[in-house]
Amino acid sequence: MRVGILGGTFDPPHIGHLILAEEAWFQLQLDIVYFVPAGTPPHKRGQPLSPAETRVAMVAAAIAGNDHLALLRSDVDRPGPHYTVDMVQIVRNQLPAGSELFFLMGADSLRDLPTWYQAARLVTTCRLVALTRPDVELDWVKLEQALPGLRQRVTLLDMPELEIASNVLRERVRTGQPVRYQVPAAVEQIIREQRLYVF
Repeated sequence: MRVGILGGTFDPPHIGHLILAEEAWFQLQLDIVYFVPAGTPPHKRGQPLSPAETRVAMVAAAIAGNDHLALLRSDVDRPGPHYTVDMVQIVRNQLPAGSELFFLMGADSLRDLPTWYQAARLVTTCRLVALTRPDVELDWVKLEQALPGLRQRVTLLDMPELEIASNVLRERVRTGQPVRYQVPAAVEQIIREQRLYVF
């Protein structure tokens, strides 16, 4: 199998996440892309975060009806700390032998990869797929110095450019601005019904 993993807090999931998953599925000829909501990301300690079950419900609503996108609870159902490298290893252990694993990330995450927990182990556990962004410049010399062999383990994908971010969407909801068409309608319904991001 050729399997993609898209991890994140998904607070909320938006159409940028869905386009990324769809483009990776198509361009890399993946069998499936798993959305893996993060439990409690160490780098977001102290920040307000919707409950895991709410974020899981939003992801399920966002991907409903697409048979090559699926939800995995591997991270939210385990005790923390919740590091990406551990989540990826758990997913790898669940796959049939010989499966190829692709971890999807933004170019900004790739740029910052040397600061991640056990980044070198992550690089050897899966292939990394980064979405190119004109506002993010990658210094391959610096990245290779920090993580030798990284360049050979990275695939760069082009995709439609959308300036949509979960933190911006949360602020839009908080201030009463519309998020229609930026999140799937079913996700917007959950946000409204549960009064998320309104403090």
